[in-house]
Amino acid sequence: MKRRDFLGMAALGAGTLTLGTISAQETAKQTTVKKPNDLNEWVPLTKEVRCSRIGFGTGMRGSQRMSDLTRMGWSRGIELLQFAYDHGVRFFDCADLYGTHFVVAEAMKGKPRDSYVLGTKIWLLPGGIPEKERLSPEETIPRFLRELKTDYIDVVQIHCMTDKKWTSKNEEAMASLARLKEKGLIRAHGVSTHSNVAVEHAAQTSWCDTIHVRINSEGMNMDGPKENPVQRVEESVRAIRSAHNAGKGIIAMKILGEGKMSADYELRKKSTNFVKNLDCVDVMIVGFTEKQHVTEFIDLVKS
Repeated sequence: MKRRDFLGMAALGAGTLTLGTISAQETAKQTTVKKPNDLNEWVPLTKEVRCSRIGFGTGMRGSQRMSDLTRMGWSRGIELLQFAYDHGVRFFDCADLYGTHFVVAEAMKGKPRDSYVLGTKIWLLPGGIPEKERLSPEETIPRFLRELKTDYIDVVQIHCMTDKKWTSKNEEAMASLARLKEKGLIRAHGVSTHSNVAVEHAAQTSWCDTIHVRINSEGMNMDGPKENPVQRVEESVRAIRSAHNAGKGIIAMKILGEGKMSADYELRKKSTNFVKNLDCVDVMIVGFTEKQHVTEFIDLVKS
């Protein structure tokens, strides 16, 4: 893809985002479920990618290529991933930051490649990974392919964007990912966001196929005013809905507040019901660390 063509593509819809005049209460309310909650029925994330409604997030407390999944030990991590696979969880969310490519690859060894979906993320910010250099995706993705032991990756995202103009800072990386998609080495590209303005900007960016968003019923580990969790939820749902309406595949994270709801079953149930009933969320990922976490979340989504 020529750079001028890419820049023209990314600029589509670059006008001011209009959220409309719907009230915050109306925007945040639960809507009629339009996504199947049966794990045997996969949902379309993009035109090219379909995946299970529930995904396994491998990056709980992840940094410097370590996470809770890698810290629990090789054999236990593999066993947990395979347990999730056997129970219908077939989307595995990785990242260079987490260092989980190898354990996911080993867990999926011998399983049909079309029976599971791989997502990963590239880290372009300072810190986070051991190397100071930030190579282009065309230099980095071949390593990802080797680590994941696959010929293609379903979804590759730019990791942890918060700036309202993150695209202008990552034009070359975006163009590089677009070329990799043209070659068939990745099937979709997008962004993992940690702010509502980043979500809103992604909604306007035609390059984005998928967006990771933070959402739960309590406003935990989410963007917005610290003193008003209800407003945090309302503002986040508005941003997410604008992106979904723009045709972006939405992957929800922080559904259980990154473990903050671990001691309260009723709160986990409330938040799961809230997110699964949002018509603007396609896939829900959770950072499972125990087998009972997997079965409980599946039961909550099915109920």
